[in-house]
Amino acid sequence: MKALIEVKNIECKYRGHTIIKDLSLHVNPGNLVCLLGPSGCGKTTALRAIAGFEPIYQGTIRIEDQEVSRPGYTLVPEKRRLGMVFQDYALFPHMTVVENVSFGLRDQSKVEKQKTAHEMLEVVGMEEYGHRYPHELSGGQQQRIALARALAPQPNAILLDEPFSNLDVEMRKRLSTEVREILKNRGITGIMVTHDQDEAFALGDNVGVMKDGRILQWDTPFNLYHEPADRFVADFIGQGVFIDGTMLAPNEIRTEFGIVNADRAYNWTENSQVEILLRPDDVLYDPEGPLQGKITQKAFKGAEIMYTLQLDSGSEVLSLFPSHEDFSIGDQVSLRMDIQHVVAFAKTN
Repeated sequence: MKALIEVKNIECKYRGHTIIKDLSLHVNPGNLVCLLGPSGCGKTTALRAIAGFEPIYQGTIRIEDQEVSRPGYTLVPEKRRLGMVFQDYALFPHMTVVENVSFGLRDQSKVEKQKTAHEMLEVVGMEEYGHRYPHELSGGQQQRIALARALAPQPNAILLDEPFSNLDVEMRKRLSTEVREILKNRGITGIMVTHDQDEAFALGDNVGVMKDGRILQWDTPFNLYHEPADRFVADFIGQGVFIDGTMLAPNEIRTEFGIVNADRAYNWTENSQVEILLRPDDVLYDPEGPLQGKITQKAFKGAEIMYTLQLDSGSEVLSLFPSHEDFSIGDQVSLRMDIQHVVAFAKTN
């Protein structure tokens, strides 16, 4: 399948400092992808380069096989047929909702603009709010209007820059799912940048984890969690801790709680020092379990409680207990390890 958006080996700078180096990605028609990473990793700069707001100093950007960015040339944003949804919504306060949504429809008559605007408002579930002004709407409602405005000109793709960061946690979860459904139902391609992995996983078919201007791993959410290719990715995605281990054989690692059998063969030599990633779902509460853990922290999560547990060795692990298994800080509980999928990295210090 021919990529709708292809970014190849681009470099971006700001005031002489390199922000992005040798970054490549491609997005197929109808795909929803996310750039995920901490603040300052370059994800918003990458999105702005795709949108045409930032020049590139190396590489190329192509949209529908048309070269839109190269060193010394940047096709203006309005000619790229991309919709943009900003973090602060960027709605015009003096315009009604309908006027905001129809603002970019320059080649349509007044009647056509009204018709398109109402169609887009129906798509985002805001058809009853066309006569209102932005200040009369909640943050979630304003975000839906911003999405409707971006969809109205029928762009090739939608770019979303931290679109839910100003909303509360529950609204962010709900809107992430709703926006995915809207875009998928209409077959619209989307690229979102976010620092929130829950948002990225809820919306993205594929997610690129970024650090220091590079994509460390471009993969499905499932693989990023279960098959992290890099220690930073393993640490950044999900929750977990690293436990020291010693290689006994290509698929056997000795740890403080026994020998762990890996489901793959590692190429480290015998006695190599490694670190094993332990997710909360690897550590199970078991009244008959062979390990003892002292509860040092707890976080109630509704159906589950996340416990931080200190083992006899002094190491700390995380575990999710069913919510009815309610223990107090300081309690000793029995555990067992159930590591279905071993993720290990060479120890560097």
